[in-house]
Amino acid sequence: MIIAFPPCTDLAVSGARWFAEKQKDFRQQRSIVFFMHFALCHCNRICIENPIGIMSTLWRKPDQIIQPYMFGHPESKKTCLWLSGLQKLKSTDVLELPESGVWNNQTKDGQNKLIVDGKWISFNDPRTAIARSKTYPGIAKAMAEQWG
Repeated sequence: MIIAFPPCTDLAVSGARWFAEKQKDFRQQRSIVFFMHFALCHCNRICIENPIGIMSTLWRKPDQIIQPYMFGHPESKKTCLWLSGLQKLKSTDVLELPESGVWNNQTKDGQNKLIVDGKWISFNDPRTAIARSKTYPGIAKAMAEQWG
Protein backbone atom coordinates (compact mmCIF):
# COMPACT_ATOMS: atom_id res chain seq x y z
CA MET A 1 0.00 0.00 0.00
CA ILE A 2 1.07 3.56 -0.71
CA ILE A 3 -0.21 6.49 1.33
CA ALA A 4 1.41 9.53 -0.26
CA PHE A 5 1.56 13.07 1.05
CA PRO A 6 3.31 14.91 -1.81
CA PRO A 7 4.25 18.54 -1.12
CA CYS A 8 1.39 20.86 -2.01
CA THR A 9 3.33 24.14 -2.14
CA ASP A 10 3.06 24.41 -5.92
CA LEU A 11 -0.33 22.70 -6.33
CA ALA A 12 -2.73 24.08 -3.69
CA VAL A 13 -5.17 26.84 -4.56
CA SER A 14 -4.02 28.70 -1.45
CA GLY A 15 -0.93 29.61 -3.49
CA ALA A 16 -2.75 30.38 -6.74
CA ARG A 17 -1.51 33.95 -6.86
CA TRP A 18 2.03 32.60 -7.38
CA PHE A 19 1.07 30.01 -10.04
CA ALA A 20 2.39 32.09 -12.97
CA GLU A 21 5.81 32.39 -11.34
CA LYS A 22 5.81 28.68 -10.44
CA GLN A 23 4.88 27.73 -14.00
CA LYS A 24 7.53 30.01 -15.46
CA ASP A 25 10.35 28.40 -13.47
CA PHE A 26 8.83 24.88 -13.81
CA ARG A 27 8.30 24.32 -10.07
CA GLN A 28 4.64 23.56 -10.65
CA GLN A 29 5.33 21.10 -13.47
CA ARG A 30 7.86 19.23 -11.33
CA SER A 31 5.32 19.01 -8.51
CA ILE A 32 2.67 17.70 -10.90
CA VAL A 33 5.05 15.01 -12.19
CA PHE A 34 5.97 14.02 -8.62
CA PHE A 35 2.26 13.76 -7.66
CA MET A 36 1.56 11.66 -10.75
CA HIS A 37 4.37 9.23 -9.93
CA PHE A 38 2.22 8.06 -7.02
CA ALA A 39 -0.97 8.02 -9.09
CA LEU A 40 0.63 5.82 -11.76
CA CYS A 41 2.42 3.38 -9.44
CA HIS A 42 1.72 -0.29 -9.96
CA CYS A 43 0.27 -0.89 -6.52
CA ASN A 44 -3.09 -2.38 -5.54
CA ARG A 45 -3.89 0.17 -2.84
CA ILE A 46 -3.02 3.86 -3.15
CA CYS A 47 -4.09 7.01 -1.31
CA ILE A 48 -2.75 10.41 -2.34
CA GLU A 49 -3.48 13.24 0.09
CA ASN A 50 -3.38 16.91 -0.90
CA PRO A 51 -5.42 20.04 -0.23
CA ILE A 52 -7.84 21.56 -2.71
CA GLY A 53 -5.67 22.33 -5.72
CA ILE A 54 -5.01 22.02 -9.42
CA MET A 55 -4.78 18.22 -9.53
CA SER A 56 -8.58 18.07 -9.42
CA THR A 57 -8.58 19.80 -12.80
CA LEU A 58 -5.35 18.49 -14.33
CA TRP A 59 -5.89 14.84 -13.41
CA ARG A 60 -9.27 14.05 -11.84
CA LYS A 61 -11.56 14.98 -8.99
CA PRO A 62 -10.62 13.45 -5.62
CA ASP A 63 -12.58 10.43 -4.44
CA GLN A 64 -13.16 12.03 -1.06
CA ILE A 65 -12.75 15.34 0.75
CA ILE A 66 -12.29 15.08 4.51
CA GLN A 67 -12.04 17.55 7.37
CA PRO A 68 -10.18 17.29 10.72
CA TYR A 69 -13.47 17.81 12.60
CA MET A 70 -14.67 14.48 11.15
CA PHE A 71 -11.88 12.77 13.12
CA GLY A 72 -12.03 14.54 16.49
CA HIS A 73 -10.06 17.74 15.82
CA PRO A 74 -11.95 21.05 16.25
CA GLU A 75 -10.45 22.57 13.10
CA SER A 76 -11.25 23.04 9.42
CA LYS A 77 -8.84 22.04 6.63
CA LYS A 78 -10.34 20.56 3.48
CA THR A 79 -8.18 17.65 2.45
CA CYS A 80 -8.59 15.68 -0.77
CA LEU A 81 -8.00 11.95 -1.02
CA TRP A 82 -7.45 10.26 -4.37
CA LEU A 83 -8.02 6.55 -3.80
CA SER A 84 -7.27 3.40 -5.75
CA GLY A 85 -8.20 0.01 -4.30
CA LEU A 86 -9.21 1.59 -0.97
CA GLN A 87 -12.59 2.36 0.55
CA LYS A 88 -13.46 5.94 1.44
CA LEU A 89 -12.31 6.84 4.93
CA LYS A 90 -15.13 6.64 7.47
CA SER A 91 -15.46 9.45 10.00
CA THR A 92 -14.50 8.35 13.50
CA ASP A 93 -15.41 11.24 15.79
CA VAL A 94 -17.48 13.97 14.12
CA LEU A 95 -17.49 17.17 16.17
CA GLU A 96 -20.36 19.65 16.22
CA LEU A 97 -19.68 23.17 14.97
CA PRO A 98 -19.09 25.42 18.00
CA GLU A 99 -21.74 27.99 18.96
CA SER A 100 -19.50 30.70 17.52
CA GLY A 101 -20.11 29.15 14.07
CA VAL A 102 -16.39 28.82 13.32
CA TRP A 103 -13.72 26.26 14.14
CA ASN A 104 -10.69 26.95 16.34
CA ASN A 105 -8.53 27.81 13.33
CA GLN A 106 -10.99 30.13 11.60
CA THR A 107 -11.75 33.81 11.64
CA LYS A 108 -15.32 35.02 12.18
CA ASP A 109 -15.91 35.06 8.40
CA GLY A 110 -14.88 31.38 8.16
CA GLN A 111 -11.41 31.92 6.68
CA ASN A 112 -8.77 29.48 7.90
CA LYS A 113 -5.88 31.01 9.81
CA LEU A 114 -2.65 29.46 10.98
CA ILE A 115 -2.04 29.10 14.67
CA VAL A 116 1.35 28.07 16.01
CA ASP A 117 1.98 27.87 19.76
CA GLY A 118 -1.38 29.54 20.36
CA LYS A 119 -0.60 32.56 18.16
CA TRP A 120 -1.76 33.54 14.69
CA ILE A 121 1.01 33.54 12.07
CA SER A 122 0.97 35.15 8.63
CA PHE A 123 1.20 33.31 5.30
CA ASN A 124 4.83 34.38 4.78
CA ASP A 125 6.04 33.21 8.20
CA PRO A 126 8.68 30.46 7.76
CA ARG A 127 6.60 28.17 10.00
CA THR A 128 3.62 28.32 7.63
CA ALA A 129 4.62 25.35 5.45
CA ILE A 130 5.14 23.14 8.50
CA ALA A 131 1.84 24.19 10.08
CA ARG A 132 -0.13 23.70 6.86
CA SER A 133 1.33 20.28 6.16
CA LYS A 134 0.23 18.85 9.50
CA THR A 135 -1.46 15.45 9.36
CA TYR A 136 -3.96 15.28 12.18
CA PRO A 137 -3.48 12.23 14.45
CA GLY A 138 -7.19 11.31 14.23
CA ILE A 139 -6.95 11.11 10.43
CA ALA A 140 -3.72 9.09 10.57
CA LYS A 141 -5.28 6.72 13.10
CA ALA A 142 -8.37 6.24 10.92
CA MET A 143 -6.15 5.45 7.90
CA ALA A 144 -4.13 2.92 9.90
CA GLU A 145 -7.18 1.23 11.42
CA GLN A 146 -9.36 1.20 8.32
CA TRP A 147 -6.75 0.45 5.66
CA GLY A 148 -4.00 -1.29 7.65
